[in-house]
Amino acid sequence: MFDVTKIRGISLDLDDTLWPIWPTIERAERALLGWVDLHAPKASGLFADASKMRAIREEIGTSRPDLQHDLSAVRHELIRLALVRAGAEPSLADGAFEVFFAERQRVTLYDDALGALEFLSARFPLVSLSNGNADLERVGLARFFRAEISARQFGIAKPDPQIFIAAAGALQLAPEQVLHVGDDATLDGLGALNAGMQSAWLNRADHLWPHEATPHLTLTSLDELCDLFRGAA
Repeated sequence: MFDVTKIRGISLDLDDTLWPIWPTIERAERALLGWVDLHAPKASGLFADASKMRAIREEIGTSRPDLQHDLSAVRHELIRLALVRAGAEPSLADGAFEVFFAERQRVTLYDDALGALEFLSARFPLVSLSNGNADLERVGLARFFRAEISARQFGIAKPDPQIFIAAAGALQLAPEQVLHVGDDATLDGLGALNAGMQSAWLNRADHLWPHEATPHLTLTSLDELCDLFRGAA
């Protein structure tokens, strides 16, 4: 059962918790394709073929397990390898990646996200906890967070309990003093439970919870979380 009296800090997932990720990625991939059309036209056909690019990415997953927790490194290697396969100059990968990465940071927040961040950060220290590669400075939300923990930096991804414990440590708190909020039932919900945190599953799309252990909270919006804290004040 959720115990608001124990909460001293909050860890927050980013992608699909504060903003929808796939419209952002699709826009970034369009920007990348436009850049390739201009700077490496012989590679345009390959970059435009989603199935071939997916096959190269799967190949990287097999051949470069050292990159598995670093989505930026995976994307850069995908671009570089696609350029090589198309007979284009692989040194163009740096510029192409920066175009993709810059667009990936242009997120569109959910309607409840900004108000929730303002409310929660005024009451608790916040730490971001993500398997993705969002840059809170470039996104424009760094001011709300005391710390950032990512699989890319930490070398271990959610749902491993160690990364949740590291997030609590970044706030100088024990895991049981932290509420983790995220959209993924396994990566966020179950991962937080296994780390000894209280777990708030943000279920915006009315999914079914798939695990035996249940989260302390199930929310349909961040506004609901803020209302809980208002009611406990």
